[in-house]
Amino acid sequence: MTDTPSPASALAGARRIVIKVGSSLLIGSDGAVAGGWLRSLAEDLAALRSEGRELILVTSGAVALGRGDVGGVTDRLADKQAAAAIGQSRLMQAWSDTLGAHGVVGAQLLLSPDDTERRRRWLNARATVEALIGHGVLPIVNENDTVATEELRYGDNDRLAARTAQLARADLLVLLSDIDGLYSTDPRRDPAARHLPIVDALTPEVMAMAGGPNQAAGVGTGGMATKLAAAAIARSAGCATIIADGTVERPLAAIRAGARATLVTARATPMAAYKQWIAGSLAVAGELRIDRGAAAALDEGRSLLAAGISGVEGRFGKGDCVRLVGPGGVLGLGISGYGSEAVLKIMGRRSDEAAAVLGYRGPAAVVHRDDMVLEAGR
Repeated sequence: MTDTPSPASALAGARRIVIKVGSSLLIGSDGAVAGGWLRSLAEDLAALRSEGRELILVTSGAVALGRGDVGGVTDRLADKQAAAAIGQSRLMQAWSDTLGAHGVVGAQLLLSPDDTERRRRWLNARATVEALIGHGVLPIVNENDTVATEELRYGDNDRLAARTAQLARADLLVLLSDIDGLYSTDPRRDPAARHLPIVDALTPEVMAMAGGPNQAAGVGTGGMATKLAAAAIARSAGCATIIADGTVERPLAAIRAGARATLVTARATPMAAYKQWIAGSLAVAGELRIDRGAAAALDEGRSLLAAGISGVEGRFGKGDCVRLVGPGGVLGLGISGYGSEAVLKIMGRRSDEAAAVLGYRGPAAVVHRDDMVLEAGR
């Protein structure tokens, strides 16, 4: 970002971006996909990708597209699930056809809260996202509404988008809405309402601005309150958020051209926030003892391979936090890509031997350098 951040500069400077599209933008009043608007957004997405940006799309719309086939009534959970099952394929077909016109391949990724709240499943979901992006494919994320229950669901795709941004370590989250950002009071009722182009702290006073004045912003399950709550999740992960008007054609191009929007800044980079989370928020479940060569490799910024592990203490699962101990003492903490039983089988072995020993191909590293925090001074 520049010294004077703005929504335009945030979008221009972001490398990995999560863009959230709600049902009110994607689905027209006739219950069908708003094809013209969708094509304009696809132009924006293709343009950003041509600049080398890494994009992830979070989309609503499955329930709306399947509602007509269940009588138009989706008050009951089972009816919502049925509508989602019908509409999800139509939603993906619309995205596939529209993106395909620009040579972009999209991939469906249906998530439930367990996929972003439980570390083992979180690691699996993150690996899938990274693999898709690595292959030049655009991940298209939606909540798995066909199996979600009222007790176990995100509740709105603003929160899903924020959790996706957190999982993917995105630089920027863009929430496309039907209003051009946050106002001090409701601009539809108060001509003196003040637009907030920059929010540097989500104070109680700022959060309260969404409780009444902006509550109607965003058709569907969301609203300004959910958008600020999503921005808070993203901000804690070092990800900035833009709340912008998505009703215009080519809404991302409009942001870059200086259209009015609200930017919620982030306090740190995604990686710094992630490392802080590992260091301060996770309970240690076990210990990996490593040899002198592996300890030196860690000091050089490399990952921990099975070949450098000489011992395992405790029982832990994939995704648990482990203490890293070298010949001279504690080196740091990391998230293990394997459970303790698997590590015991492959420790001291080369990476190319692990698959034969375990019967499956797991991560190349037991603890990846990105999932590791070393003690201060190392």
